[in-house]
Amino acid sequence: VQLQASGGGLVQAGGSLRLSCAASGRTFSRYGVGWFRQAPGKERELVAGISSSGPRTYYADSVKGRFTISRDNAKNTVYLQMNILKPEDTAVYYCAARWALGAVIIRESEYDYWGQGTQVTVSS
Repeated sequence: VQLQASGGGLVQAGGSLRLSCAASGRTFSRYGVGWFRQAPGKERELVAGISSSGPRTYYADSVKGRFTISRDNAKNTVYLQMNILKPEDTAVYYCAARWALGAVIIRESEYDYWGQGTQVTVSS
């Protein structure tokens, strides 16, 4: 499967952005998907994850209550709605996928497919 991340940009603190991860392939609905981010000088971290069918989600503590992950399997797309953005949210955001029925994948090493990054910059 191929992933295409988009939707990044420059936004002021307190603003919102919605990232999209569009996938190729007819079985995307059977893949768990995660959104990761990597800030300069820091390790890549999992921000949010969603199971193949969507009911199960995971959020890092730093984004709980501000970010929402969702998916539209009919459109082969996973979204990350980011609200109340903070300067510390500035990073390159990546989406990743793994064949996993019903599970949210937490470990970065378990993801098989990665999209290119999209830059999110939050100004103070």
